Amino acid sequence: MDEMVLLRHGETEWSKNGRHTGRTDLPLTPHGEDQARALSPVVKARTFGLVLVSPAARARRTADLAGLTDYEIDPDLWEWDYGGYEGITTPRIREDRPDWYLWRDGVIPGTTPGESAADVGARADRVIARALREPGTVALVAHGHFLRVLAARWLGLPPEDGRFFRLDTGTYSRTGFEHAKPVLLTWNAPV
Repeated sequence: MDEMVLLRHGETEWSKNGRHTGRTDLPLTPHGEDQARALSPVVKARTFGLVLVSPAARARRTADLAGLTDYEIDPDLWEWDYGGYEGITTPRIREDRPDWYLWRDGVIPGTTPGESAADVGARADRVIARALREPGTVALVAHGHFLRVLAARWLGLPPEDGRFFRLDTGTYSRTGFEHAKPVLLTWNAPV
């Protein structure tokens, strides 16, 4: 693999309002669809040996609108499972847990048990291992917290260090190599 192009899906109502959106399958807003279309120059400028997309409708729609038509759904690309914090904003969580910080404190069980940063990191490691077996450029279309964990793992950092990599909706990033060592080539780039 030469590099990975990471596309974060476009805006949804919940991402717009700061609600944790793990497994709830929400559509893109009209603005989110515009963001996804705006990613098309990034896609058209490259040939991909492998394209993997999260099962979430928001990721699949982003891939479609960006011009990625030949892709495989990979369940490892799902967003962090927020358990009992699904659909809840950080300020609301902090009403009960004043110092709560996802990257340090994790989630509580809810409809689903939720995931730890280590759980998300294990999924990211599988995606990276798969990408490394492919020739050329690999594209991933996924979610904010997941891609932040993936960036940390790419650099050999613990999953919790994804906290250092802010990632906005409708942006692209690139990972690759310098002197055969993993680096970030582009991060959180608007189009």
